[in-house]
Amino acid sequence: MIYDISHVTTYSYEASVASARCAIRLTPRDSKGQRLLRSRIEAAPMPDATRESVDFFGNRIMEATIREAHARLRISVSARVDVERDEPPAPCLTPPWETIPRAAGAVKTLSRESPVHWLFPSRQTPLYAPVTDYARISFPPGRPVLEGAEELMRRIKSDFAYDPNATHVATPLAEAFEARGGVCQDFAHIMIAGLRGLALPAAYVSGYIRTVPAPGQSRLEGADASHAWVAVWCGEPFGWIHLDPTNAMYANDNHIVVAIGRDYADVAPIDGVIVGAGRQALSVSVDIKAVGAQ
Repeated sequence: MIYDISHVTTYSYEASVASARCAIRLTPRDSKGQRLLRSRIEAAPMPDATRESVDFFGNRIMEATIREAHARLRISVSARVDVERDEPPAPCLTPPWETIPRAAGAVKTLSRESPVHWLFPSRQTPLYAPVTDYARISFPPGRPVLEGAEELMRRIKSDFAYDPNATHVATPLAEAFEARGGVCQDFAHIMIAGLRGLALPAAYVSGYIRTVPAPGQSRLEGADASHAWVAVWCGEPFGWIHLDPTNAMYANDNHIVVAIGRDYADVAPIDGVIVGAGRQALSVSVDIKAVGAQ
């Protein structure tokens, strides 16, 4: 399926900002099951300088420097992507989970695809014994790794309440876990920390999920959403399988990958530094339209 994506982020400042420098990670990836056909990033005020790069994880970044004083910053991204994902393998065919750590260590590459980069704690996914114990329930001895990961995904969906008011972007993993609530970022972090606590490679995936209106209702412009889910390495030849604990489903053609990292800190859509004082307000609008199949 081919999608047109529009993502508009607007910062409104209480006092005029003298300058800003930001890193923008909002260009969808070229990756397995997904092809970027075109993309464009615009900012107002117009940046004085921009630089594009690709980080270690393969995420495209635009760095923008704005020296003009401004009270409002608008960053808009438009992109067209072609998404056609393979069906996931039968979970029972994947290797026993206990064999995965050794298999990951035996991979003879340190490229971004190597599972060894995703075995260890990171800034927002530290090892936390209660989360490891929670994940361990889904991994009895000899269980195929994808069976265990799928059950863990479904338990998170069942046991945790989706509540946008329960957490914020910097809420520690332990706090979200104890509260049994949060948003997709929290659910992904909890699942990743649980898997890594068992020495299973897991990655944080940011992107979009297309919403489909209920029968008889109109589709609302800007009603789609940024999203986050998990990729778990299931050994060779199965590789990375994407699981969405917020919705208890495998990532499918409605999931569009933007960036992959160890946790949210690696893939924040926009971050940077401003020279100014006072509070700021943030608004985000995402719109995803299916424009046909290629």
